[in-house]
Amino acid sequence: MTGSEKNNLPQDTFLIGLGVSPGVAIGAAFLFNRLRQTVIEKSVPPSRTPREVERFHAALAESRAQLEDVKQRICSKELREHLYIIDTHLLILEDEMLIKGTLDLIRGENLNAEGALKRVLGQFREFFDTIEDEYLRERRSDIDTVGERLMRNLLGERQRSLSEVGRQAVVVAHQLSPADTMQMDKSKVIGFVTDVGGRTSHTAILARSLDIPAVVGLENISGIVQSGTPMIIDGTSGTVVLNPSEETFREYLKKKQAFEYLERELLAYRDLPAETLDGFCMTLRGNVELDQEVPLVLSNGASGVGLFRTEFLFLNRTQPPTEEEQFEVYRAMAEKLAPESVTIRTLDVGGDKFVPEINLADEANPALGLRAVRFSLKERRLFREQLRAILRASAYGKIRIMFPMISGVNEIRTCKQMLDEAKDELRHEGQSFDADIPAGIMIETPSAALIADLLAREVDFFSIGTNDLIQYCLAVDRGNEHVAYLYEPLHPAILRALKMICDAGHNAGISVSMCGEMAAEPLYSLILLGIGFRELSMNAPYVPRVKRIIRQVRRSDGERILAEVLQLSTGQEVSRYIEEEMTRRFPDIFGQPVI
Repeated sequence: MTGSEKNNLPQDTFLIGLGVSPGVAIGAAFLFNRLRQTVIEKSVPPSRTPREVERFHAALAESRAQLEDVKQRICSKELREHLYIIDTHLLILEDEMLIKGTLDLIRGENLNAEGALKRVLGQFREFFDTIEDEYLRERRSDIDTVGERLMRNLLGERQRSLSEVGRQAVVVAHQLSPADTMQMDKSKVIGFVTDVGGRTSHTAILARSLDIPAVVGLENISGIVQSGTPMIIDGTSGTVVLNPSEETFREYLKKKQAFEYLERELLAYRDLPAETLDGFCMTLRGNVELDQEVPLVLSNGASGVGLFRTEFLFLNRTQPPTEEEQFEVYRAMAEKLAPESVTIRTLDVGGDKFVPEINLADEANPALGLRAVRFSLKERRLFREQLRAILRASAYGKIRIMFPMISGVNEIRTCKQMLDEAKDELRHEGQSFDADIPAGIMIETPSAALIADLLAREVDFFSIGTNDLIQYCLAVDRGNEHVAYLYEPLHPAILRALKMICDAGHNAGISVSMCGEMAAEPLYSLILLGIGFRELSMNAPYVPRVKRIIRQVRRSDGERILAEVLQLSTGQEVSRYIEEEMTRRFPDIFGQPVI
């Protein structure tokens, strides 16, 4: 849009993005736009390279000092438990691949510091773009954020701060870093929208912790909005309204009041058990990536951790973590959660994309290749070290171990054999551990679903990873815009597979959990109850909502709804039925969005 068009947006201009933090904010826009950096890669004379090296080191030092300053100024309780995010960014600034890679280009190819850094950051982005898992892929935003800060310091640009917001406003930006978000004054910043971003980015996680409505992925809102533009954002539905009419304003004001009433009510459910009206108890756990997230899990009323992703211990390193490094992390997690349990998933990655010292060839189809437990069973030294670290940590709290992407009985038997060998080694060394540590598997392949009855005889528990199970069962890459519409969690094939897995686990006397995105969607809570789930694991902020729904229904209600939808033929029919049923039962949670 041209500058004149910016000032003449039509009334009730609706935009749809990704709602990452629920709630409604109504106010004027505050445009927080940093100029996009123009970086020119150029050669410098060899005599100049020491100066370029010096400039790069100075930018590193300045970036570290800025982040340390942010840490010192954070005093609110809801943010202090997220300071690990700033620590993560500080670790990236110490990353050997980032520093050595940039310095090697400066010295080896006589590049200017900006050009060398730009090339290294591009290599990081390429590697993260190959990752299948959305949660892991979102960690690219951390690299981008640190890289942009470092680049601005190299270029001598001023680091803008959201402390510049002088009155209540909705912040509009191309992108916000976690450091930006942490410096928001909640009395002035009532919501934010960005061009880019995802649901699992650290900025989104912080927005949910701060209870600030947020919508991301709007592509170019920072290019069409000026400071002062009246706007409404709905962080639940992902809707943004520019220049709202009086009628639209009134409708969203009612929605805002209803949401805030519901949020106050949810606080009363946080510490109550997830028990149905007819006495059926479910266990709700949290999904985490770092042990520093434990306070958020507990403050939202979750009963421990149902999925601890260990991949982050292996990211941004030239060497994998040692057994001792892993042990310290797992022990800290177990101690913080005691007496609740933590389920630690073994390394769920693929090839040398994460472990640089392992030199594997690129794969034509990495989603179906050497990944997860297949990778661990090939690189057995790494696997053995991780098993030993988990076992040693089990002496300090309740730990369960979980193997990802199991496709057959032979794989789980081999994993159990290696676990037994690790136990024998530790006994010989006089190390303490839980000899009866529960061992389970992720069910996320069609083959595992079809032989769930056979696998149930081999393990202590199942946890269903719905993200991959849906993708593989429906042969749909949800990241592909041409077929993403076929990714249907309520497809009859998926519901039947979930029922079959639950029945197989319960018939064998083992627990069955779900740790994929389906578990965190309140719309699905009643049907998951009907299918037979007794445990759900999700990102912590969703726990109170799911808990409220469970406490206001009967298990028999879920079983009746399941029987109804299993008679339907398409995912669209099931979705329509579930949406109507849940809206009827919980109009305050699932009321129709304003359009």
